Amino acid sequence: ETGKLFGALAVFKDITELVKLAEEITDLKEMRMMLEAIIHSSEEAISVVDEHGNGILINPAYTRITGLTEEEVIGKPATADIAEGESMHMQVLKTRRPVRGVRMKVGPKNRDVVVNVAPIIVDGVLKGSVGVIHDVSEIQRLTAELNRARQIIRTLEAKYSFADIIGTSEGIKVAIEQAKVAAKTPVTILLRGESGTGKELFAHAIHNASDRKYNKFIRVNCAAIPETLLESELFGYEEGAFSGAKRGGKRGLFEEANNGSIFLDEIGELSANTQAKLLRVLQEGEIVRVGGTKPIPINVRVIAATNVNLEKAIAEGTFREDLYYRLNRMPIYIPPLRARKEDIPALCQHLIQKLNQDYGRNVEGVTSAALDLLLAYDWPGNVRELENVLGRAMIFMKFNEVMIDVHHIPPLDISRADSSPHKNEKETEIRPLEEMVEQYEASIIKQALRKYNNNKTATARALGISIRNLYYKLEKYNIDKNSMQ
Repeated sequence: ETGKLFGALAVFKDITELVKLAEEITDLKEMRMMLEAIIHSSEEAISVVDEHGNGILINPAYTRITGLTEEEVIGKPATADIAEGESMHMQVLKTRRPVRGVRMKVGPKNRDVVVNVAPIIVDGVLKGSVGVIHDVSEIQRLTAELNRARQIIRTLEAKYSFADIIGTSEGIKVAIEQAKVAAKTPVTILLRGESGTGKELFAHAIHNASDRKYNKFIRVNCAAIPETLLESELFGYEEGAFSGAKRGGKRGLFEEANNGSIFLDEIGELSANTQAKLLRVLQEGEIVRVGGTKPIPINVRVIAATNVNLEKAIAEGTFREDLYYRLNRMPIYIPPLRARKEDIPALCQHLIQKLNQDYGRNVEGVTSAALDLLLAYDWPGNVRELENVLGRAMIFMKFNEVMIDVHHIPPLDISRADSSPHKNEKETEIRPLEEMVEQYEASIIKQALRKYNNNKTATARALGISIRNLYYKLEKYNIDKNSMQ
């Protein structure tokens, strides 16, 4: 009462629990911030709604795909982003079960997406749902990239070994032994033989038996690539080398095959300029890109193949003699099927097993009569033609038939159609001469392809044109595109 200080009173209270609670709240805030940071940095498009179906969280990836901002989604019903289809968030909130792989359209641009949504359940209580959106166009792009990668892998790997070369005849045994010896050396190999004898099969086997087998194996059909593109495909080009050249240039197939093998099929069809560049590769072990001046060292095993008489081409001045000697270090001759008919039974069995897998059949073999018919034929298209004939025979077999018989085999000796100028003669419609000549030329090419069972080399030889010219005409007249090789 007098206002004098007599002492002090202290009240002590344990605030340990309060401090602990504050720390827990701080931890929860940090965890929430971390969770939001993770969601916002995710490349996956994520949206979260509460138990009432109102948006509470989206990330930038969601905005990028749907075109919707936080202002348009947060606090709004889950149906706000739907352009076409039912809200999967609402369905999950009703059923408490996740949905996966639902296709729908979202946002103002009707973006095609695939949606996965799962419920958020805490201690048995439904708290909301979380959805992940995948852009279908992105999925399609990735699928296309995967397919391209698979195609590249098919291009860059050798699929066959010497075990896949069927035959016990003397000629094929000699070829296999020569190829096995050559595979163990770095020497350039020249595979010689008619079309359809299996030169590419030998090239695969040689690569797989060499010390380069774990590196790339690249196949190039020199006759199938237009001359204007072949040089840049093989040796690459520098930026600005020609109109349309990629920025930074492009590696060629020889660079791609570095430390591996490159198989050059139809080597006899190379132009003089490309022959000169190939000679430099074999002599110097280096290439120069189109439009460039700097030599690029490479280490590539060259396996070449041809079905033309290179000696005759040298005499005619269409093939370089110095390149011939570089390629011909290790020539391997693969005999035609007519010269090793004793291999036909084993080849039939092997090819039928392969065709069974392709066609989903269970054919066991060929009858004795059918085999006699096959043995009597000379096979101008060689093993490729034999496979074609067996495949056609299997197509026309009844499903319960297990043996190929004579009546299943298509005619082997294709006779010429009656070309009498007066038979069924009728007045011809007169059109521009050039158009009529082109139509007639296309007709003759089709007839020749049928006669030679789609064998391009035999067809070109019969028509007296180069195989490159034949490929050009096939493209020009839109003939037989699906079976080009």
